[in-house]
Amino acid sequence: MHRVTISIGRNHKPTKKHFSTRNQVKTPRIERTTILRAVFLLFASVLIVRLFVVMVLQHEDYVALAEGQRTLREKLIPRRGRIYVQDPKSENRLYAIAENQELAMIYANPRQIVDPKMTTEKLAPMLGIPHEELYQKLSKQNDIYEPIGKKISDAQKQAIETMALPGIDFVKEEWRFYPEGGITSHITGFVGFNESGEQIGQYGLEQYFDKELSGKSGFIHTERDASGRWIALGKQLIEEAQDGYDFVLTIDKNVQYVTCTKLREAAEKYNSKRGTAIVMDPKTGALRAVCSYPAFDANTYNETSDISVYTNVAIASEWEPGSVFKAFTMAAALDQGKVTPNTTYHDEGFVKVGKYTIRNSDGRKQDRMVDMKFVLQQSLNTGAIFAQQQIGNQSWLDYVKKFGFGEKTGIELISEAAGNVSNLEKLSDVYAATSTYGQGIQVTPMQMINGFAAIANNGALMKPYIVEEVQLNNGYRVQTYPQKIRDVITPQTARTLSAMLVSVIDEGHTKSAQVKGYFMAGKTGTAQIAKTDGRGYDETKHNDTFIGFGPVSDPRFVILVRLDEPVGVQWADTSVAPVFREIADFLVDYYGIPPDKVEKES
Repeated sequence: MHRVTISIGRNHKPTKKHFSTRNQVKTPRIERTTILRAVFLLFASVLIVRLFVVMVLQHEDYVALAEGQRTLREKLIPRRGRIYVQDPKSENRLYAIAENQELAMIYANPRQIVDPKMTTEKLAPMLGIPHEELYQKLSKQNDIYEPIGKKISDAQKQAIETMALPGIDFVKEEWRFYPEGGITSHITGFVGFNESGEQIGQYGLEQYFDKELSGKSGFIHTERDASGRWIALGKQLIEEAQDGYDFVLTIDKNVQYVTCTKLREAAEKYNSKRGTAIVMDPKTGALRAVCSYPAFDANTYNETSDISVYTNVAIASEWEPGSVFKAFTMAAALDQGKVTPNTTYHDEGFVKVGKYTIRNSDGRKQDRMVDMKFVLQQSLNTGAIFAQQQIGNQSWLDYVKKFGFGEKTGIELISEAAGNVSNLEKLSDVYAATSTYGQGIQVTPMQMINGFAAIANNGALMKPYIVEEVQLNNGYRVQTYPQKIRDVITPQTARTLSAMLVSVIDEGHTKSAQVKGYFMAGKTGTAQIAKTDGRGYDETKHNDTFIGFGPVSDPRFVILVRLDEPVGVQWADTSVAPVFREIADFLVDYYGIPPDKVEKES
């Protein structure tokens, strides 16, 4: 055995005497060991980091993944709350105008369809789907679930099931159903879908109270086996769904139907662009009817091409009201004690306000002394201006705001407008003058009827409301109580003004609003429409309004009727006053109100 000493230096070269070519080492042993150690350390470091990430940083994620493989989590859908209206003549006294209905959804499993062409020929006519469109859906061989129709009626479902078509089946879906269709659509709104495909309330009460109506989803957690099936005796945890609240409205089903029908008939008769009619209890502010024209069917809302019909004209439209506003002008002057029904002024048919000349609606020159009662009867612009000038611009602005103009009423409906009376804040003589007959300001129908309700209610302004009761899912009920906002005018002023408004109907040019056997109070408004360029008014178009209440001895209702741009009629006493009479005729009979007026024998 030879002992070999190896000396390694920069210039040292092994000789053939010591090593053969076969046994030469190109990489020294120490370098190879170092590399192996480095590789091992790198691998160990990566492994340690990965273990740290998995066991510490991503621990919860992997636990959840494992739990998800071992358990099932099923979402429990709550029942959406119903919306009811009053139906005093029925046994239940309530009637649902928004409820839930289970309908079938038909779907196909193309993998199981034997003959797509034959199946298409049988189903396409029944489902109302173009043949080519349905055939393409049924021919997707890699698809196992293809919805082909929703809201399938029981009759359709039964007819299709009798065909026994392979690959065709049904599942139940819950849909919102509106039994009254277009009669209450502007009140309810509808349930549509958001971008995620989830149901969501849109417009009306469905949107305003979407959270309360929707309820809260629940969940059921349970264990499953390796095949993914539920284990009957496995551990279960149930989070119960909380159903949505039910809402009971102040709306009367029968009053709503009659009011909306009369509005539609008048709007169609005069080819009106749009319109609204409202019935309110003046003593409480409770709404008995809220109608807008044109209407839409909430069940088929998606078939409506013009979404502007979704707008509730009663609360969202702002317009210059015209002469119907003179009732508030007279209320302010009477309340300040500056005029009485017998106060007179010299009417020349026009009046100068600054550099402007304002005329009565008939445009005629006059030379007469007339009283305030006559001003309302004949709807004289000059007389309204005279009354306002007696109290001054600031006092007039104060009364306008006290009646609630320029702010929302707070009604429980979406998209209420506030109107605009900012011109009056300038305290300009001309703006004050034109506002006395309803020009240069913007109001909403809801504000107008609420203001008239204050006159009928001895000067007390109430908060309008449409929800009478909320029925919680725990059995409790939350009642809405009438809310007084403020006293606007004194009871004496209200009674005096009411008598003057009676004379408008009985002695003025609005006899078309008379209800036989009853004293009714009211005022018309034939309002000019401002030009789109802001320069003056369009002489060819107008909006017609009538607001009245009765019986005056004990007012039970206030009615507003408005038509936008009626065609073939010049004055509101011809277009909308008769609609008031028809609705009032129905109400005195429906409520069983005894007559308060003795008719003179002819």
